[in-house]
Amino acid sequence: MKYLHTMVRVEDLDASLRFYRDGLGLEVTRKVDVEKGRFTLVYLAAPGQPEAELELTYNWDRESYSGGRNFGHVAYQVEDIYALCEHLQSMGVTINRPPRDGHMAFVRSPDGISVELLQAGESLPPQAPWDTMENTGTW
Repeated sequence: MKYLHTMVRVEDLDASLRFYRDGLGLEVTRKVDVEKGRFTLVYLAAPGQPEAELELTYNWDRESYSGGRNFGHVAYQVEDIYALCEHLQSMGVTINRPPRDGHMAFVRSPDGISVELLQAGESLPPQAPWDTMENTGTW
């Protein structure tokens, strides 16, 4: 397993970049505008540590983030997303967003923290029972 990033939703991308980049000294590693989803992702990392990123998510449609909604998730890259989800499920963990695509899943910690699991390398071929499972709850 490899730590990937922590996601934080931001209301003002410019102000957030001034804080994280100009203030804390983090470096922008990449930026992605997703027109279909109406959001922008900006990834930052401490100098010399590009493997541990902070993801700023800016939703183009304004919304107020209350109750910790601005904190999104932590993400880990895994060797076999199906095997890990099966293991977690056997422990009683609810798979909130099953890995239907063989690439991404979401689960929650006992404290309600969203954890994103991403398949290392190429997505695995769709596999039962994951390919037909519905989402449960929120992530």
